[in-house]
Amino acid sequence: MRLLICVSILLAGCADADKLPQGKSPIEVAGYLQYKSLNEASGLARSYKNVDQLWVINDDGGPVLYAINTAGARLGKVNLVKASNRDWEDLASFSLEGQAYLVIADIGDNQRRRKYVTLYVVGEPDIDQGKTDVAWRIDFRYPEGPTDAEAIAVDVAGQRILVLSKRNIPAVLYAVPLMPDTDDILVATRLGEIDSLPQPSRRDTRNAANSGWYWQPTAMDIATDGGSALILTYRGIYHYSRNNDEPWIDALRRRPLGLRLGKYRNAEAIAFAPGDNFAFVTVEKMHAPLLRIDLNGVVNQ
Repeated sequence: MRLLICVSILLAGCADADKLPQGKSPIEVAGYLQYKSLNEASGLARSYKNVDQLWVINDDGGPVLYAINTAGARLGKVNLVKASNRDWEDLASFSLEGQAYLVIADIGDNQRRRKYVTLYVVGEPDIDQGKTDVAWRIDFRYPEGPTDAEAIAVDVAGQRILVLSKRNIPAVLYAVPLMPDTDDILVATRLGEIDSLPQPSRRDTRNAANSGWYWQPTAMDIATDGGSALILTYRGIYHYSRNNDEPWIDALRRRPLGLRLGKYRNAEAIAFAPGDNFAFVTVEKMHAPLLRIDLNGVVNQ
């Protein structure tokens, strides 16, 4: 019964959020990703150095950061030194003490076999420098054992990186320190389940390929001011408001406003745009569309 109530409430929120004045859609195609090698874009982050720039990663291949403009055009590639791309699944950006950083999440674990996973933190590079070093890395494992996840966000005020699992039903939120004082493998802190996202029925889970795994989180981001967050699933966007400095687990357990992505399926990456009134989304395929989402049309201000 709890599951049915949760799904009904969330779908009602999506229906309201899909409506825009004068029939205008909140989704527009800003452009297409132009790199041929960027055929499985799995993470997206805004640049804190250049307002019209985004960073993108592939979920396999070399340890490369791809710079694009807000229409998807190529700006440059930067190789990450002394890092590997086992299964890069999300990308986040943040600013700390005036310095811009990126976090690359090598956390994918489809078979749930990895003894630990890795977050690489790098100072945001210039697009023409060719390569950059890792500022620090965070190796961690989950308290319950190997877990597949694809979504992270940086809670700067809390000095933590939030990690949202993918295959648990409901998804589980974890946290690891942003700047740990040890190089040892950490154990992530389990914060709790996020059942505010759409939950699958038994029929959905039995026929997951046909249902499109719509309930699985694939990316996450926190607004620059720390007042809201976005969670992306394969089929939709969910926007959460936060009351002052309340714990993120409480904010993410409340009913979000949502937006179905319609024909744009297999969504894998999301990032707030500067100002936090828009978001960018892309999917995993060659020359993937870069979607610009008007959050003013789907979120009560």
